[in-house]
Amino acid sequence: MRDLDYLALLSKSFPNKEEALAEIINLSAIMELPKGTEYFLSDVHGEYEAFSYLLRSSSGVIADKIHLLFGAELSAEEELSLTNLVCYPRETLTEDSTYQDATKQKEAINRLVRLASMVSSKYTRSKVRKKMPYAYGYVLDELMHTNADDLDKSRYHEAILEAICGNGGAKGYIIALCELIQSLAVDHLHIIGDIYDRGPRPDLIMDDLIKFGNVDIEWGNHDMSWLGASLGNLACICNVLHIATLYNCFDVLEDGYGINLRPLSMYAKEIYKDDPCTRFQPHQLDENVSDVVEPELAAKMCKAVSVLLFKLEGQLIKRHPEYELGDRLLLDGVNWKDGTISLKGKTYPMLDFHLPTMDPEDPRALTPREKQLLEGLRYSFTHSKRLRSHMEFIIEKGGIYKVFNGNLLTHGCILLDEKGDFLRVDIKEGQLSGKALMDYYDREVRRIFYATSLGEDNVDTDLFWYLWCGPKSPLFGKDQITTFERIFIADKALYRETYNPYYSYSNDPKIVEKVLAEFGCDPKRGHVVNGHVPVLVQKGESPVKANGKLFRIDGGLAKAYHAKTGIAGYSLIYNSHHLAIAEHNQFEKYGRNTPSVVTVEAFPSRVLVKDTDVGARLCKERDDLQQLIRAYDAGLIKQKKRSNG
Repeated sequence: MRDLDYLALLSKSFPNKEEALAEIINLSAIMELPKGTEYFLSDVHGEYEAFSYLLRSSSGVIADKIHLLFGAELSAEEELSLTNLVCYPRETLTEDSTYQDATKQKEAINRLVRLASMVSSKYTRSKVRKKMPYAYGYVLDELMHTNADDLDKSRYHEAILEAICGNGGAKGYIIALCELIQSLAVDHLHIIGDIYDRGPRPDLIMDDLIKFGNVDIEWGNHDMSWLGASLGNLACICNVLHIATLYNCFDVLEDGYGINLRPLSMYAKEIYKDDPCTRFQPHQLDENVSDVVEPELAAKMCKAVSVLLFKLEGQLIKRHPEYELGDRLLLDGVNWKDGTISLKGKTYPMLDFHLPTMDPEDPRALTPREKQLLEGLRYSFTHSKRLRSHMEFIIEKGGIYKVFNGNLLTHGCILLDEKGDFLRVDIKEGQLSGKALMDYYDREVRRIFYATSLGEDNVDTDLFWYLWCGPKSPLFGKDQITTFERIFIADKALYRETYNPYYSYSNDPKIVEKVLAEFGCDPKRGHVVNGHVPVLVQKGESPVKANGKLFRIDGGLAKAYHAKTGIAGYSLIYNSHHLAIAEHNQFEKYGRNTPSVVTVEAFPSRVLVKDTDVGARLCKERDDLQQLIRAYDAGLIKQKKRSNG
């Protein structure tokens, strides 16, 4: 029997046999329900509108449900219209005059009620009710559990609809139903890293994730850079600003997080007044809404922060000889007299040699003006309350990896050596590899995040920069980052970034099974889910690796990758029937965005809640309650009657 002290604590929640038995019945019933749908999405890169559609539509799950339910009675155009209503209820009700008519409103509510009943079928009535807005809960619950064709209840059902539409409440109930359907279509959301970078509004993505709630986040290397910036790490701040200015992402900085960029813009205009900054021209993939910056100024700002970045990275590398990055002290190879750079035994002309803030005697040294600018930027990043709350959510819901329902989820890779063995990495605790190394990085990220006093220098935060781009970072998974070479050197052979051997071994089922076993997963039944690396469909690459043991599901939402990949990436759907890959279309709001869904593993029998991690927890809770009842029967713990008051 469990420890009596523990059972006594449990008795405070279930003070008598009747209440304990009622909970046992509840748990036993829940475990026989089908497991909820898990949805895996990676590398959203700040593309809020595309992300929002995929989340609202569950990568086409809602469109499939609509076709299954209404295919015999609605045309393809009517199905698309209903799908858009579910995904964008507020916008559709405002922009589509159809829904101003009471008859059409009633028709829409009836269809949405039927759809909500369908997608809620695998949940308890209690769980569904909790997802309903309080003001609408009673009425929605009655509509969903009252058959309009039942002669005894048809007039009751019709009276509810008449009262809704006759009293101006139709739009509110349509929105509530649509948002309920969205929330029921996905039970658990997995974000496999890189919420940030390149796209215009990662802050809005974070708002949606916080609202969704039932989510976990496997940290990406770009997320690490933002985490470090939020703690005031200057190299991370300049890296964030370099990417944001290069991709014209000013809205997220100023409107999203209140980062004051005026000192940077004034500094850049002064230092690079007559410099066209050709090598720093921004990629105009999105238009800024809140803060429009002319491309000429954006290029100057990008150059300013890039120069700062290269100085700060050099200082950081010198501080950490254990990073073994001496070969990346590239400024040491610049010949300041003739504008060339020596690298890997060759000499190259520099494509941009107007570097007025560089001291040839100490190129990594910051000028007094640069120090002042950096302190102002650090203040802005560390004092943004919204940024801090978003980073806290990433830490709280996140990890460097996660094992969930027997599957291993991680953004980048598990570091391997050339032989396919786990790469041993020297860290301050000794040599670590595999799961032990991943656990070490996870612990360190959490410790540093909560131990750092904002606004003060803390060399420990340099780890966030290393996890962003270090050669032995499992989130980066490459031997080097060649930002400097791409800016200053014409020879494209120097741009190459070689992936860790993990990526070439990811097609080998035996290696993937070894990785799964390392993390306590069943090698025969489990799967590895990665993001990070775009799938090159144009070259015939598939997201399914190692005979279906590994999935690489870079969501491909970043517009910068579309020409390279040929599509807009993948997501993974794991429901009670199958594992399926959804191939995304390039997003067009209100368009035919429904992904192509292909089943990659059909299960011989339906997966139930009792077969999941949640089921294991519920089974343990049920066992504890059964022992509590035995303690009550034996008189070891006294029962109490709960007061009705």
